[in-house]
Amino acid sequence: MAAAAPPAIERAFGVTNIKSHIPLILDQDDHNYDAWRKLFLTHCLTFDVLGHIDGSSTPTGPEDTAWNKRDGLVKLWLYGTLAQPLFKRAFQTGGTSRDIWLCIENLFRNNKEARAIQLDNELRTTEIGDLSVEDYCQKLKSLSDLLANIDAPVRDRTLVMYMLNGLNERFDNIINVIQHREPFPTFDIARSMLEREESRLKRSHKLKPAAAHSDHASSSTALTVTSSPSKSGPPSYCPNYTRAFATMQLSDPSATNWFMDTGATTHLASSPGSSLPENTPQ
Repeated sequence: MAAAAPPAIERAFGVTNIKSHIPLILDQDDHNYDAWRKLFLTHCLTFDVLGHIDGSSTPTGPEDTAWNKRDGLVKLWLYGTLAQPLFKRAFQTGGTSRDIWLCIENLFRNNKEARAIQLDNELRTTEIGDLSVEDYCQKLKSLSDLLANIDAPVRDRTLVMYMLNGLNERFDNIINVIQHREPFPTFDIARSMLEREESRLKRSHKLKPAAAHSDHASSSTALTVTSSPSKSGPPSYCPNYTRAFATMQLSDPSATNWFMDTGATTHLASSPGSSLPENTPQ
Protein backbone atom coordinates (compact mmCIF):
# COMPACT_ATOMS: atom_id res chain seq x y z
CA MET A 1 0.00 0.00 0.00
CA ALA A 2 1.37 3.43 -1.01
CA ALA A 3 2.49 5.69 1.81
CA ALA A 4 0.30 8.68 2.54
CA ALA A 5 1.51 12.00 1.21
CA PRO A 6 3.07 14.24 3.87
CA PRO A 7 1.03 17.24 5.00
CA ALA A 8 1.54 20.42 3.00
CA ILE A 9 3.09 22.13 6.01
CA GLU A 10 5.75 19.44 6.24
CA ARG A 11 6.43 19.77 2.51
CA ALA A 12 7.24 23.44 3.07
CA PHE A 13 10.41 22.42 4.89
CA GLY A 14 11.53 20.63 1.74
CA VAL A 15 12.02 23.98 -0.02
CA THR A 16 15.76 24.40 0.25
CA ASN A 17 16.16 27.04 -2.46
CA ILE A 18 13.39 29.65 -2.57
CA LYS A 19 14.78 31.14 -5.78
CA SER A 20 13.85 27.99 -7.66
CA HIS A 21 10.19 28.69 -6.78
CA ILE A 22 10.24 32.51 -6.91
CA PRO A 23 12.66 33.52 -9.68
CA LEU A 24 12.40 37.24 -8.86
CA ILE A 25 14.50 39.39 -6.58
CA LEU A 26 12.41 42.25 -5.25
CA ASP A 27 14.11 45.53 -6.11
CA GLN A 28 12.70 49.04 -6.01
CA ASP A 29 14.62 50.00 -9.15
CA ASP A 30 13.10 47.12 -11.15
CA HIS A 31 9.46 48.05 -10.40
CA ASN A 32 8.64 44.38 -9.86
CA TYR A 33 6.82 44.49 -6.54
CA ASP A 34 3.44 43.37 -7.88
CA ALA A 35 4.86 40.40 -9.76
CA TRP A 36 6.94 39.40 -6.73
CA ARG A 37 3.93 39.77 -4.42
CA LYS A 38 1.71 37.51 -6.52
CA LEU A 39 4.40 34.84 -6.83
CA PHE A 40 5.12 34.87 -3.10
CA LEU A 41 1.45 34.62 -2.10
CA THR A 42 0.90 31.76 -4.57
CA HIS A 43 3.93 29.94 -3.20
CA CYS A 44 2.73 30.29 0.42
CA LEU A 45 -0.77 29.14 -0.55
CA THR A 46 0.65 26.07 -2.26
CA PHE A 47 2.59 25.04 0.84
CA ASP A 48 -0.24 25.92 3.24
CA VAL A 49 1.56 28.70 5.10
CA LEU A 50 -0.40 31.67 3.72
CA GLY A 51 -1.82 32.31 7.18
CA HIS A 52 1.60 33.46 8.33
CA ILE A 53 1.45 36.24 5.74
CA ASP A 54 -2.18 37.39 5.96
CA GLY A 55 -2.33 37.08 9.75
CA SER A 56 -4.96 34.35 9.86
CA SER A 57 -2.53 31.93 11.53
CA THR A 58 -1.41 32.79 15.05
CA PRO A 59 0.53 30.82 17.67
CA THR A 60 -1.33 29.14 20.48
CA GLY A 61 1.20 30.55 22.91
CA PRO A 62 4.82 31.56 23.36
CA GLU A 63 5.84 27.93 23.43
CA ASP A 64 4.17 26.97 20.12
CA THR A 65 7.35 25.52 18.65
CA ALA A 66 5.77 24.14 15.46
CA TRP A 67 4.25 27.51 14.58
CA ASN A 68 7.49 29.36 15.32
CA LYS A 69 9.42 26.99 13.05
CA ARG A 70 7.00 27.50 10.18
CA ASP A 71 7.07 31.27 10.70
CA GLY A 72 10.85 31.23 10.72
CA LEU A 73 10.79 29.34 7.42
CA VAL A 74 8.54 31.98 5.82
CA LYS A 75 10.86 34.72 7.07
CA LEU A 76 13.78 32.98 5.38
CA TRP A 77 11.79 32.89 2.15
CA LEU A 78 11.09 36.61 2.42
CA TYR A 79 14.69 37.58 3.13
CA GLY A 80 15.93 35.27 0.38
CA THR A 81 14.00 37.15 -2.30
CA LEU A 82 14.97 40.72 -1.36
CA ALA A 83 17.66 42.87 -2.96
CA GLN A 84 20.38 43.95 -0.54
CA PRO A 85 19.07 47.51 0.06
CA LEU A 86 15.56 46.19 0.80
CA PHE A 87 16.92 43.48 3.05
CA LYS A 88 18.63 46.10 5.19
CA ARG A 89 15.43 48.13 5.50
CA ALA A 90 13.09 45.19 6.15
CA PHE A 91 15.26 43.15 8.50
CA GLN A 92 13.75 42.91 11.97
CA THR A 93 15.05 41.20 15.06
CA GLY A 94 12.30 39.19 16.72
CA GLY A 95 9.56 40.17 14.29
CA THR A 96 7.18 37.68 12.68
CA SER A 97 6.93 36.97 8.96
CA ARG A 98 3.78 39.11 8.84
CA ASP A 99 5.65 42.03 10.40
CA ILE A 100 8.26 41.77 7.66
CA TRP A 101 5.55 41.43 4.99
CA LEU A 102 3.80 44.61 6.16
CA CYS A 103 7.10 46.49 6.32
CA ILE A 104 7.84 45.60 2.69
CA GLU A 105 4.31 46.51 1.63
CA ASN A 106 4.54 49.91 3.29
CA LEU A 107 7.80 50.65 1.53
CA PHE A 108 6.02 50.26 -1.81
CA ARG A 109 2.56 51.56 -0.91
CA ASN A 110 3.42 54.69 1.07
CA ASN A 111 3.60 58.09 -0.64
CA LYS A 112 1.28 56.91 -3.39
CA GLU A 113 0.73 60.38 -4.81
CA ALA A 114 4.43 61.14 -5.17
CA ARG A 115 5.07 57.72 -6.66
CA ALA A 116 2.15 58.09 -9.08
CA ILE A 117 3.58 61.39 -10.35
CA GLN A 118 7.00 59.81 -10.80
CA LEU A 119 5.68 56.78 -12.68
CA ASP A 120 3.34 58.86 -14.85
CA ASN A 121 6.20 61.14 -15.88
CA GLU A 122 8.36 58.12 -16.72
CA LEU A 123 5.54 56.64 -18.77
CA ARG A 124 5.03 59.87 -20.74
CA THR A 125 8.72 60.33 -21.55
CA THR A 126 9.73 56.75 -22.35
CA GLU A 127 11.13 56.41 -25.89
CA ILE A 128 11.96 53.32 -27.90
CA GLY A 129 15.59 54.30 -28.63
CA ASP A 130 17.52 51.09 -29.38
CA LEU A 131 14.94 48.84 -27.72
CA SER A 132 13.02 46.23 -29.67
CA VAL A 133 9.27 46.75 -30.01
CA GLU A 134 8.68 43.88 -27.59
CA ASP A 135 10.93 45.35 -24.87
CA TYR A 136 9.60 48.87 -25.42
CA CYS A 137 5.95 47.85 -25.14
CA GLN A 138 6.65 45.64 -22.13
CA LYS A 139 8.26 48.57 -20.33
CA LEU A 140 5.20 50.74 -21.00
CA LYS A 141 2.86 47.97 -19.82
CA SER A 142 4.84 47.46 -16.61
CA LEU A 143 4.67 51.17 -15.79
CA SER A 144 0.95 51.17 -16.50
CA ASP A 145 0.42 48.19 -14.18
CA LEU A 146 2.37 49.89 -11.40
CA LEU A 147 0.16 52.97 -11.71
CA ALA A 148 -2.95 50.80 -11.55
CA ASN A 149 -1.69 49.17 -8.35
CA ILE A 150 -1.44 52.54 -6.60
CA ASP A 151 -4.93 53.61 -7.69
CA ALA A 152 -3.77 55.71 -10.66
CA PRO A 153 -4.83 53.60 -13.67
CA VAL A 154 -4.03 54.68 -17.23
CA ARG A 155 -6.72 54.40 -19.91
CA ASP A 156 -5.91 51.97 -22.71
CA ARG A 157 -6.31 54.67 -25.37
CA THR A 158 -3.95 56.97 -23.46
CA LEU A 159 -1.39 54.18 -23.20
CA VAL A 160 -1.51 53.70 -26.98
CA MET A 161 -0.88 57.42 -27.50
CA TYR A 162 2.09 57.30 -25.12
CA MET A 163 3.39 54.33 -27.11
CA LEU A 164 3.13 56.21 -30.42
CA ASN A 165 4.72 59.36 -29.01
CA GLY A 166 7.82 57.43 -27.96
CA LEU A 167 8.50 55.94 -31.40
CA ASN A 168 11.13 57.32 -33.77
CA GLU A 169 11.02 58.17 -37.49
CA ARG A 170 11.45 54.51 -38.51
CA PHE A 171 7.82 53.94 -37.61
CA ASP A 172 6.29 57.05 -39.22
CA ASN A 173 4.18 55.01 -41.65
CA ILE A 174 2.62 52.70 -39.07
CA ILE A 175 2.06 55.60 -36.65
CA ASN A 176 -0.14 57.26 -39.25
CA VAL A 177 -2.03 54.01 -39.85
CA ILE A 178 -2.71 53.43 -36.14
CA GLN A 179 -3.78 57.03 -35.50
CA HIS A 180 -6.40 56.95 -38.26
CA ARG A 181 -7.68 53.43 -37.76
CA GLU A 182 -11.37 52.99 -36.93
CA PRO A 183 -12.13 51.91 -34.31
CA PHE A 184 -9.04 53.11 -32.49
CA PRO A 185 -6.91 50.02 -31.70
CA THR A 186 -6.33 48.69 -28.21
CA PHE A 187 -2.84 48.53 -26.77
CA ASP A 188 -2.50 44.83 -27.60
CA ILE A 189 -3.61 45.35 -31.22
CA ALA A 190 -1.34 48.38 -31.69
CA ARG A 191 1.51 46.38 -30.22
CA SER A 192 0.96 43.57 -32.75
CA MET A 193 0.87 46.10 -35.60
CA LEU A 194 4.18 47.56 -34.45
CA GLU A 195 5.80 44.13 -34.22
CA ARG A 196 4.74 43.31 -37.80
CA GLU A 197 6.11 46.65 -39.00
CA GLU A 198 9.39 45.97 -37.22
CA SER A 199 9.66 42.59 -38.98
CA ARG A 200 8.94 44.23 -42.35
CA LEU A 201 11.63 46.86 -41.79
CA LYS A 202 14.17 44.18 -40.91
CA ARG A 203 13.40 42.26 -44.13
CA SER A 204 13.64 45.44 -46.18
CA HIS A 205 17.00 46.31 -44.62
CA LYS A 206 18.39 42.87 -45.56
CA LEU A 207 17.27 43.19 -49.19
CA LYS A 208 18.86 46.59 -49.86
CA PRO A 209 22.54 45.48 -49.66
CA ALA A 210 21.83 42.54 -51.97
CA ALA A 211 20.18 44.82 -54.55
CA ALA A 212 23.09 47.27 -54.41
CA HIS A 213 25.57 44.44 -55.02
CA SER A 214 23.57 43.24 -58.04
CA ASP A 215 23.53 46.72 -59.60
CA HIS A 216 27.29 47.06 -59.13
CA ALA A 217 28.02 43.69 -60.76
CA SER A 218 25.88 44.40 -63.86
CA SER A 219 27.18 47.91 -64.52
CA SER A 220 29.32 48.42 -67.65
CA THR A 221 32.96 49.45 -67.44
CA ALA A 222 33.94 52.63 -69.24
CA LEU A 223 37.48 53.01 -70.59
CA THR A 224 38.86 56.41 -69.73
CA VAL A 225 42.12 57.79 -71.08
CA THR A 226 43.71 60.62 -69.19
CA SER A 227 46.94 62.41 -69.68
CA SER A 228 49.45 62.23 -66.93
CA PRO A 229 51.05 65.55 -66.04
CA SER A 230 54.07 63.69 -64.67
CA LYS A 231 55.15 62.43 -68.10
CA SER A 232 57.40 64.77 -70.12
CA GLY A 233 57.58 65.11 -73.89
CA PRO A 234 56.00 67.15 -76.68
CA PRO A 235 52.26 66.96 -77.07
CA SER A 236 50.91 64.90 -79.93
CA TYR A 237 50.17 66.85 -83.11
CA CYS A 238 46.92 66.62 -85.05
CA PRO A 239 46.98 68.52 -88.37
CA ASN A 240 44.24 71.09 -88.94
CA TYR A 241 43.13 70.27 -92.50
CA THR A 242 40.34 72.82 -92.48
CA ARG A 243 42.81 75.62 -91.85
CA ALA A 244 45.22 74.26 -94.44
CA PHE A 245 42.67 74.33 -97.23
CA ALA A 246 41.46 77.76 -96.18
CA THR A 247 44.95 79.23 -96.64
CA MET A 248 45.67 77.38 -99.89
CA GLN A 249 46.90 79.70 -102.75
CA LEU A 250 46.66 79.08 -106.49
CA SER A 251 49.20 80.58 -108.96
CA ASP A 252 48.34 81.96 -112.35
CA PRO A 253 47.68 78.96 -114.63
CA SER A 254 49.28 80.81 -117.52
CA ALA A 255 52.63 80.72 -115.82
CA THR A 256 55.10 78.16 -117.02
CA ASN A 257 55.96 76.88 -113.58
CA TRP A 258 53.21 76.84 -111.00
CA PHE A 259 52.71 74.93 -107.83
CA MET A 260 49.59 74.23 -105.83
CA ASP A 261 49.98 74.84 -102.12
CA THR A 262 48.29 71.85 -100.51
CA GLY A 263 49.26 72.87 -97.03
CA ALA A 264 51.90 70.20 -96.98
CA THR A 265 54.42 72.86 -96.03
CA THR A 266 52.72 72.95 -92.70
CA HIS A 267 54.36 69.65 -91.84
CA LEU A 268 57.75 71.20 -92.32
CA ALA A 269 57.05 74.26 -90.22
CA SER A 270 58.03 74.58 -86.58
CA SER A 271 54.40 75.29 -85.64
CA PRO A 272 51.02 74.57 -87.20
CA GLY A 273 49.84 77.23 -89.60
CA SER A 274 53.31 78.64 -90.53
CA SER A 275 54.83 78.10 -94.01
CA LEU A 276 58.17 78.39 -95.78
CA PRO A 277 58.88 81.47 -97.97
CA GLU A 278 57.34 81.13 -101.39
CA ASN A 279 59.59 80.61 -104.41
CA THR A 280 58.37 83.40 -106.67
CA PRO A 281 59.08 82.66 -110.29
CA GLN A 282 61.24 85.29 -112.10
